[in-house]
Amino acid sequence: MGELVVVRHGQTEWSRSGQHTGTTDLPLLPEGEDQARSLRDAMAAREFVEVRISPLQRARRTAELAGLPTTELDGDLVELDYGGYEGRTTAEISEELGREWSIWRDGTVDAEQPGESLADVGVRVDRVLDRARARLDDGDVALVAHGHVLRVLTARWLGLEPEAGALFALPAGRYGVLGHEHARPVLIGWALG
Repeated sequence: MGELVVVRHGQTEWSRSGQHTGTTDLPLLPEGEDQARSLRDAMAAREFVEVRISPLQRARRTAELAGLPTTELDGDLVELDYGGYEGRTTAEISEELGREWSIWRDGTVDAEQPGESLADVGVRVDRVLDRARARLDDGDVALVAHGHVLRVLTARWLGLEPEAGALFALPAGRYGVLGHEHARPVLIGWALG
């Protein structure tokens, strides 16, 4: 059985500054392009039967520089919609609310314009996982996307609630490997690259 390789895009201006970047379509920084290129050898060591990529340019460019040919652009891999918290840092949001804020605990309900719930993201990534599982008998599948959506996806792969994505920090330009042990979904490796 193949493995699922989840790749977070390289550094952007907002990922470097800690601003939440959902659907804002930012390009990679030169540093982010270097991070993506540095993944090329690890990706070339695998035979991918499918490469699904978020349609946002930071993910598409990361895949290109990492040597991953796109099988399909998958809208279900787009990053969380942060609503009114788009482009803002956790510190700014916490200061505004007068308490410590976490996307994993609080979501975006307090935003002037509420965004997407973690439960909704869980539904999206479950669809991605269903499509990926259908191909794993044939070999490895790569998913190139964004930090929070890939963390939720990892939690769902392991049978956990979307909020458990809090446990799987994935820095820009890094990847993780999800697989099986005795037919049970497991985390093989994390924050590699």
